[in-house]
Amino acid sequence: MDSTAFAPAPSTLYAVATPIGNLRDITLRALDVLRGVDRIAAEDTRVSKGLLRHYGIATRLIALHEHNERAQAARIVAMLQEGLSVALISDAGTPGVSDPGAELVAIVRSAGFAVLPIPGPSALIAALSVTGWPAIPFTFIGFLPPTPAARRAALEALRDAREALIFYEAPHRIVATLGDFAERLGGSRRITIGRELTKRFETVHETTLAGAVQWVVEDADRQRGEFVLIVEGAPAAVDDAPSAADLRVLDLLLGELPASRAAKLAADITGKPRRAFYSLAIGSGTPEDSG
Repeated sequence: MDSTAFAPAPSTLYAVATPIGNLRDITLRALDVLRGVDRIAAEDTRVSKGLLRHYGIATRLIALHEHNERAQAARIVAMLQEGLSVALISDAGTPGVSDPGAELVAIVRSAGFAVLPIPGPSALIAALSVTGWPAIPFTFIGFLPPTPAARRAALEALRDAREALIFYEAPHRIVATLGDFAERLGGSRRITIGRELTKRFETVHETTLAGAVQWVVEDADRQRGEFVLIVEGAPAAVDDAPSAADLRVLDLLLGELPASRAAKLAADITGKPRRAFYSLAIGSGTPEDSG
């Protein structure tokens, strides 16, 4: 395994993960890249200057955010054509994941230049690692729509998803979002709440969706900071439909008993709901009890 200092290649864009809170959570290779590239494209240059100053990095910054990404992408492609190297960073974590950068990467790649990842901190993976849940599939949603109606519609579409769902949320919406979780997804599901991960007041708490709002509102400090929310997937659907073997049981019982009694015994024998057998029994024309 190579442990020597990493030298950025010319005409290459590097997507560099930066700390999500604690400034020491940055890789040595990320520091090599940030020192060695010709330019750093940053989501907010004011935020990024703090990180770079901490590590004594003087690389020139250019702003790249959601409002200028396409225009700046053309400028960066021109730099790459000149043989310069560029690092892409967001305010925190991995660029392009609920942060600007995906459009730049697509444009640079379509122009024929290499785009390489420099992996590191990720809020969603950090939170997932401390759930204690078994290894299961998950879907990363990121930020839900900010308006209540759109948020609830999005959750309704996710109601039956079997995989764990991972969301990001801002402090001013956390109470409303958790309330919508309980209403739209069901209160019995587990949720792991990660707040201010890697920072001084980081918190990881597991509860149910029914108890999440109460836990957050009990302490005003719990409504501060950035949140990662991991919600347990929908439970497996129970197949209530009688099988062919179940129907054979019902047929045999109907030969000897009224519909209601046959349905009850069939349910007791098979473990399937009585209502399913009763509907079938009534449909068969078998007479009901006379009392």
